[in-house]
Amino acid sequence: MGTKTYTASDITVLEGLEPVRKRPGMYIGGVDSRGMHHLVWEIVDNAVDEVINGHATRIDVRLFGDGREIEIADNGRGIPIDIHPKYKRPALELILTTLHAGGKFEHGNYVHSGGLHGVGSSVVCALSESMNVTVKRDGGEWTQDFSRGLAASRLTATAKERVRGSGTIIRFRPDAEIFGELSFDAEDIRERLESKTYLHRGLKVVFTDETAKPARRDEFQHEGGLNDYLKKLVKDREKTPVSPAEFSLVREADPRLELALLWTESTDEWIRSFANGIPTGSGGTHENGLKSGLVKAVRNYLSTHELLPKGVNPTAEDIREGLVALLSVYVLEPQFQGQTKDRLNNPEMTSLVDGAVRPALEKWLNENPSIAEQVVSRIVLATKAREASRAAAQQVSRKTAVSHRLNLPGKLADCSSTDPVDSELFIVEGDSAGGSAKQGRDRRTQAILPLRGKVLNAEQAGSAKVSGNKELMDIVSALGCGIGKDFDIARLRYGKVFLLMDADADGHHISTLLLTFFWRHLPKLIEAGHIYLAQPPLYRIDAARETFWALDDAEKEGYLKRLAKNVKPEIMRFKGLGEMMPEQLKATTLDPRRRRALKVTVPDAEEAEKTLSELMGKDASARYRFITERAKEADALDV
Repeated sequence: MGTKTYTASDITVLEGLEPVRKRPGMYIGGVDSRGMHHLVWEIVDNAVDEVINGHATRIDVRLFGDGREIEIADNGRGIPIDIHPKYKRPALELILTTLHAGGKFEHGNYVHSGGLHGVGSSVVCALSESMNVTVKRDGGEWTQDFSRGLAASRLTATAKERVRGSGTIIRFRPDAEIFGELSFDAEDIRERLESKTYLHRGLKVVFTDETAKPARRDEFQHEGGLNDYLKKLVKDREKTPVSPAEFSLVREADPRLELALLWTESTDEWIRSFANGIPTGSGGTHENGLKSGLVKAVRNYLSTHELLPKGVNPTAEDIREGLVALLSVYVLEPQFQGQTKDRLNNPEMTSLVDGAVRPALEKWLNENPSIAEQVVSRIVLATKAREASRAAAQQVSRKTAVSHRLNLPGKLADCSSTDPVDSELFIVEGDSAGGSAKQGRDRRTQAILPLRGKVLNAEQAGSAKVSGNKELMDIVSALGCGIGKDFDIARLRYGKVFLLMDADADGHHISTLLLTFFWRHLPKLIEAGHIYLAQPPLYRIDAARETFWALDDAEKEGYLKRLAKNVKPEIMRFKGLGEMMPEQLKATTLDPRRRRALKVTVPDAEEAEKTLSELMGKDASARYRFITERAKEADALDV
């Protein structure tokens, strides 16, 4: 296209809530079942904000019979309905049809809130084919209808006489144009609602499920808070506690904090965290503070009482092995990662939570010596088991005949450590990225294996073809654990294996091909938690002497929205890892203290099998069906 044909008429301006309908994935994470349920969480969290700030005590949720429509009601103050002085429209209409309109930007309305972006309820409105809102306040009752981000009726007073109480009722049906024929999962909603009552003592939640025959009604109210929640989770997951009592901490001063934890006989560590009532599934700075404070407290206790046998030196992982913990914090200005709020990024929360947990836990251990003795025995056992495993692993020769000529593609630049516990392997896309990774890595603990181009699709290839593929066999050779009947996980040379690809469609494709190979031929590495997806940034944002790194467009927009209006940011989009300087790659993706990475887990093996067969198998019709069923989700991606 020539410049003469590119004019002002070619520029598209998205008005109102059009951006949400154009790119829903940026606001709710996707247009799959998880994204549709996110609409429910947005409205429920608004109701919970009323509870957090002392304005409400009850939330009623009703799932209608077809499973496609839901209603959330609270007894809070009710959304304001008076005319906004500047925009000359009812506040209710303004909130639901305008991005970044709400009462949570100023501290006078909400001290703590799970939603500060001002986009939650308006996003639900934009992505609903129908929405009805009823407000009770100031002795009256009003109602208004909406559809696809626009007002479908005028705000109307419905009460003929004075109304008692106050609150908001929101009923909506997600748009079939966006979500297709998806239905709500009653059990998922029930579990999420009950968790709210553990987090907020005194809150009563009533859930009516009309999809059940006969209709089912559940009431949830838990005055025991996180302590009750911890007991339920330990029982449900059939974990055996090390001691009969849990440690709990409630701090009322800002930042408000509640914590419940105990050690179990399990070998894994399980922490569930919340920020302002929002589940932070990817953790964040508050969870980091819990981990560091806990480890310091235990180490101080062990040192003070000289309880460790000679030669036993527990690591942080040994101390936290078998831990089950629930952490809930309240932050005045929460900085969430993305609109889906899956991770808390407030840097000050690490030291604040650490400073609250460490002295309290150490005091509890000192005051409960019998419990402390059981915890210490558990930690010593974990340490000895790890040392025994390492000793066994070191019996195996870690060094193979792999060439160290780094100028050859697909060859290993190994680390100097021979301890699998400390060693990490980064499988990197391309020689250029591999060069940056080699320069930015910690040569003692981090190895780099560059790959050339897209690897073989292991789903469509037989074992003989896989065994004859040089790229895949380079990976197997570097790992040291063998493949097929020769596989032995005890010979694995690296405790963590990272797939480090460009943050674009091609990079995601290569990651998928490698994950397919691991799942089909080395599944125990995934099951044991050794495989990770590295998270290199797609953007660098320099503004007001600060630098921000954004993983994707949604995170970039989130950073930009938080900048002052007079700040003009400089934005750089990386076309690939090879464009990043070694120090940048180290700071954002390689350094364990600063990187963000995703551990690969498979919660549902049957679903994983189905998805791999449809996406990567030889049956083109299955793949076509999979893609067409998720076409809207693909449209939401900005690649």
